[in-house]
Amino acid sequence: MRKEAERWLKQAEADLKAAKDNLEDKNYNWSCFQSQQSGEKALKAYLYNLGYTSLLTHSIKVLLKNCIKKEKGFETLRESARTLDMYYIPTRYPNGLDEGITPSEYFDMKDAEKCLKYATLILKKVKKFLKR
Repeated sequence: MRKEAERWLKQAEADLKAAKDNLEDKNYNWSCFQSQQSGEKALKAYLYNLGYTSLLTHSIKVLLKNCIKKEKGFETLRESARTLDMYYIPTRYPNGLDEGITPSEYFDMKDAEKCLKYATLILKKVKKFLKR
């Protein structure tokens, strides 16, 4: 499963780069979402490397619980997982927010920076435990 893990890790890195690019371009909602995607895909890479074959959830918190069962060092990422999960739906859909506002209007630089920080922590931790 190492090859599958590498594919997911490579995409996690690309998503993190896209999140950084969107932060620079002031597309804050997309930066937040792509940070969430990076964290999700990084944890899936770790689990695929362990032999998992079916990871259908998008919840970073759920994925992290599975990672913690195998490696206690992931416990430090609980806040990162919980926070990033909150950016999965509302960053993309107007009906996920208050009436009358769009995701592009709602999310700001502070949100994007926080998401980038948490996604970066997750990616670094996964790389450490994959010895990459």
